[in-house]
Parts: sequence; C-alpha cells; structure tokens
Amino acid sequence: MDKSSKGRNHRGSRRDDDRRGGRDSRRTPRRAPVAPRRDDDADSEDNEFVWGRHAVAEALTSGSAATINKLFVQKSLSSDQIHSIVERAKKAKILVSEVPKSKLDLLSDNGNHQGVMLAMPPYAYASIDDLFAKAQAAEQDPFFLILDNLEDPRNLGAIMRTADAVGVHGIIIPKHRAVGLTSAVAKISTGAIEHVPVARVTNLANAIKALKDRGLWIFGTAMEGQDFRQWNATGPIGLVIGNEGKGISPGIQKLMDATVSIPMVGHVQSLNASVAAGILMYQAFTSRQAAQQ
Repeated sequence: MDKSSKGRNHRGSRRDDDRRGGRDSRRTPRRAPVAPRRDDDADSEDNEFVWGRHAVAEALTSGSAATINKLFVQKSLSSDQIHSIVERAKKAKILVSEVPKSKLDLLSDNGNHQGVMLAMPPYAYASIDDLFAKAQAAEQDPFFLILDNLEDPRNLGAIMRTADAVGVHGIIIPKHRAVGLTSAVAKISTGAIEHVPVARVTNLANAIKALKDRGLWIFGTAMEGQDFRQWNATGPIGLVIGNEGKGISPGIQKLMDATVSIPMVGHVQSLNASVAAGILMYQAFTSRQAAQQ
C-alpha cells in the first residue's frame, strides 16, 4: 500500500504544475443556463423536481429565480418550516404556486415530498478541472471519488451526502450505463448535490489515466487488498467504488495503484455500494485529518 517517497515526489510535482492553472471552483455554475420560462412551463419535461423540506430548503439557500423555476406548495398545508420556505422563495423572486397533493404525488412519483417541491433546470456537470480547482481553493490535496457504473440513484445520493460530510472535492462518473444527477439523487442527498461537484466523462479509464498523470494515486477495493484500517489516504487520491452487482470492472481494476479491503465475518461477504463507500471515505477523512495536526 505504501508508495516510495520517490514516486510521491514525482507525481506531486506534476500535480503542483497542473493545479497552478486551475479555475476558481467558486465560479463554477452548478446549473445549466436556461431561457426564461412562462409560468405554465414549470412542470414541463425539461425540469428536474426536488422535493422534501430539507432538500428544498437547501436548494433555496444557493438558488435564485435564475436557477429555480417554481416552488410548489401543497394546498391547506401549513407549518413554520413551510412558511419559512415560502418566504425565502418569495424573497428570491421565485414563483410560488399552491397545488393539490395529487399533483405533488404525480410529479414525485409518489415520493415523500412533505408538501413542497421545486421545479428546476437540469443539473449541470462540472469538469475535472473544476474538481482540482475546488481542492486548490481549499489548499488541500485532491480527494476524488470515482464511481464505476453505479446504477442506483439512492446509492449516488447517499454517497454524495457522505462525500460532502468528509470533504471530498468532487465525484467522477461515466456518461453511459450509469446513474446521473436526477431529482431522485437530489432528494436522497438532502442538499449535498448543491455542494459536491460531479464531473461526467465519456471514458472512465482514460479519465483515470489523466488523473494519474496529474499526480493522483488511485485506490480501489478487492478481497485481497490491505485492511482499510491501515490505509494511509494522505496526499492526492482517487477512490474507486464499483457497480452494485459487478464491482469494479476489470479494465478499471488494472489501473489501480493499490487496493483495500473491508474485513467481514458474516455469511454475506459484500456491502451495499454506498455503505462501503462511506466506510472508506471516513477512513480517508480520519487519516487526512490526522496528517494535518
């Protein structure tokens, strides 16, 4: 697992050269630009819908009339939290519409909308340069997650929530045969989707090779890997999480610099992708925090 100091210095120098020209991540738009919409456009197929009081409140924190088309509120539903959400929307000059519960049920596919929903333009993806820029702005070594054909939006949302908690600078996903940023992901992430940039790439293997050229050490999981509790995750790293059923694909596995394992003693020798990702992210967080002290 441990790399030689010579290898680390060689990669680190390339990383430093690349990071000096990075863009300021604070200027990265989180949403795609859209043309002004009519009031009756807000429930069209061009929108993503974010529902649930916490997710809606978080989106309103960083949103405006330019990035949020409309707030739907269930008729005859009142609480201090809903009143606060409505007032924040009005202050931001966002259209507010009272609708029957049946409409919210329909738009959320019978999800737990809690009486509030936002109609928003589709989520914009970041570039890999944006991810490096975020790490640079924080004056930290890059810490990226690389998701190898993850398919379940619940897993992506849960992973984003943990990634935000531990300071991951960004997530990289493939463009094809994988879940992207959707309203379901936004709901599960409970607002983390607004804070964790996601880059979508055409070829994941080529993207990983480019990351290695820019100084990152790439780690994945394998049964024969080092116990994750001994994993030193300091420095610039990328952590690969595999598909829910197939794990890390063979072509990606070949690009690993090292692998780690999560010991288990039960009869089922596997974990949910978001659970495994959470365990490994917190180990990385712990070792990186300790190195800063």
